Amino acid sequence: MAVGVVVLLVAMASRYGYYRDELYFRMLSEHPALGYVDQPPLTPWLAGLATHLFGDTAVGIRVPAALCAAAAVVLVAMIAAELGGSARAQVIAALGTAGSCYVLLVGHTLLTSSFDLVAWLVVALFALKALLRSEGKWWLWAGVAVGLSLYNKYLIALFGLGLLVSLLVAGPRRVLVSRWLLAGVGIALVIGAPNILYQATHDWPQLKMAAALGADGNSDRNRLFMLPGQLILVGLPLAPIWIAGLVGLFKRPGTRAVALSFPVALALVFAAGGRMDYAAPLLFVLLAAGCVGLDTWAFSRGRRRLVAWALALNTGLSVVLTLPVLPESVIAHTPIPMANVEVRDSVGWPELAHQVRGVVAGLPAGEQPVLLAQDYGEAGALARWPDGLPAVYSGHNELATWLPPESATTAVAVGINPDLLAPGFAQCATVGTVELGADVGNQAQHAPIVVCTGRQWSWQHLWPRLVHLG
Repeated sequence: MAVGVVVLLVAMASRYGYYRDELYFRMLSEHPALGYVDQPPLTPWLAGLATHLFGDTAVGIRVPAALCAAAAVVLVAMIAAELGGSARAQVIAALGTAGSCYVLLVGHTLLTSSFDLVAWLVVALFALKALLRSEGKWWLWAGVAVGLSLYNKYLIALFGLGLLVSLLVAGPRRVLVSRWLLAGVGIALVIGAPNILYQATHDWPQLKMAAALGADGNSDRNRLFMLPGQLILVGLPLAPIWIAGLVGLFKRPGTRAVALSFPVALALVFAAGGRMDYAAPLLFVLLAAGCVGLDTWAFSRGRRRLVAWALALNTGLSVVLTLPVLPESVIAHTPIPMANVEVRDSVGWPELAHQVRGVVAGLPAGEQPVLLAQDYGEAGALARWPDGLPAVYSGHNELATWLPPESATTAVAVGINPDLLAPGFAQCATVGTVELGADVGNQAQHAPIVVCTGRQWSWQHLWPRLVHLG
């Protein structure tokens, strides 16, 4: 099952192109660090390792994501087994996971969520082992997993906090004073200490990033779609299974805290206005639990057929919604780009670089321009296809760390409002707009291409006008 997922995802990886985040990770991988202003370092490290091992292509950079999806399939089956599920229950859980929207999405595209899914499932598995077997040593391994996950995404702390609150509310409360759990928390803090130290010594950039995301105007929309979104992440045909799993875990005293951790985590995300998928990994714990109960329910041939049809329908819908199965020329005429940001932001990047290359070629002989990009997607595209292009700089997130050289007096800017640049140059003129080919709603589509000459301000003076988080 897991091998089949890897084969499918790798086979589909070359269609369309890089997602904007992948282009960004590729750039960050060339500047290894213990942390960045918008994220911990693990995913950029993986991007660099993948391009080194498997090639500097969309396929190469996506191999770790495919492996994470395969690991998730195995882990959900293991969770089903830990909950007492038969071999058939484990197979159903694995099939449901492999054919879910969320797993295919984070398995197709390298995202911080790709490894985060694996980390949450590992912690959930160890927590269940500790609770169901009354073996405290598993809290130590959970602590190791949490500590390592902090190098990828801080959301794992949300699960940890949700689980601790759930233990306090639903029990068994004696676990909270167990030396094993306390030692596990200590291990997590020790392993994650360098990452936390980076934050402390860099004025807590992640808090600034969180504030910027909270101010982007999406919080109300996120809250609106929070609950219905949970039905979509696994897939609507399988929603009854994981909902039954949630109820089933609540009924078992030993697993009640794990069940409660999902609504607790979801409530915290809702309060913060975060994305609907922030607690998504826990849905697959519930799916595993639901498959254990489903095995008993699906004893007749008719019910087994119903389960098979639900799995097949869910997989089919998920593949169409999350994987690049349709031609680029067709997807613009479907609702898929509206539902899947990874699709719409994976199209047209080579065309952007080609257009900018034409603008640079048309500059007067002897000009030594630099490229400026509004966001890391545009910057990443220009860095990925650099033939005939000067160096690219951006004020977006971590890229704002690197300023253009003072020797550069001409800039070709992509996506930047000319009014931001005009005070620092003798002349700024819009010479074109970005045309990406398939009009799928990529945010770079129709962005202005501006040429500014005769720089009058130093880059140090001009740069704060271009720096932004988001």
